[in-house]
Amino acid sequence: YVESGSSPQARQVILRDADWASPILWRSEFRNALVNCLRSGVLQKEKLFGIMTAAETMMSGHEYEVASDDVLELSAETGCSAYDAEFVVLARDLRVPLVTTDRELLEKFPGTAVSPETFLGRS
Repeated sequence: YVESGSSPQARQVILRDADWASPILWRSEFRNALVNCLRSGVLQKEKLFGIMTAAETMMSGHEYEVASDDVLELSAETGCSAYDAEFVVLARDLRVPLVTTDRELLEKFPGTAVSPETFLGRS
């Protein structure tokens, strides 16, 4: 989609486990990232639509609603954003690791959030 310094590692994560899951919120966050790439000159507008369509196709059938009560409770308890809490709640509900580079999530949720390096090092 968009090449960066972390792209090779992201590809390794996908190769290790291509069965991703995400709260529906991912769409808004991904759209925002695409718009930021447009504004910074990394992508041209014409590319945005194809990238979004490809991502939606990849995630089709792997998008989940999360319980608002659980999201609000976790956010209130930990001080994390409701956006971040959605990803943590879903990972916990599905009993899967939340692979992320977000330092705050890695620090606040060590039992749930794992870095790509840690994920790739698991056997």
